[in-house]
Amino acid sequence: MRASGKKISGDKDIQVILGTLLRAGVVAAMTVVFIGGILYLLMNSYHLISYAEFDSTKAKYASITAVFAGLRTMDGAAIIQFGVLLLIFTPITRVLFSVFGFLIERDYMYVIIGLFVLAVILFSLSNKLVG
Repeated sequence: MRASGKKISGDKDIQVILGTLLRAGVVAAMTVVFIGGILYLLMNSYHLISYAEFDSTKAKYASITAVFAGLRTMDGAAIIQFGVLLLIFTPITRVLFSVFGFLIERDYMYVIIGLFVLAVILFSLSNKLVG
């Protein structure tokens, strides 16, 4: 009885940690995007930018290394992209923490499922599907 009660308490602790992780990730991403948006508007307030046509070859921040290079120059667009990356990596971190939680609970079936989900997400982000 006590062991099962302890396990339920451990499950609640892990769920609280994962929920807090998701909330903190989303709030951090929103804050970074907001700051980047303000900087972008301040730096480009005198430029006339046409958003009628999308040209993907002109995208400056199409890779993670380009985003970090843009962060060094405090470019507003790079900061916005970094916020989007934070938003993308928040659920990935949640899956990673879930795998560790299931490892602690020795629930190996869910560890395998979590690792499979993580592999699918990382494969889809690796440009293998896009080309």
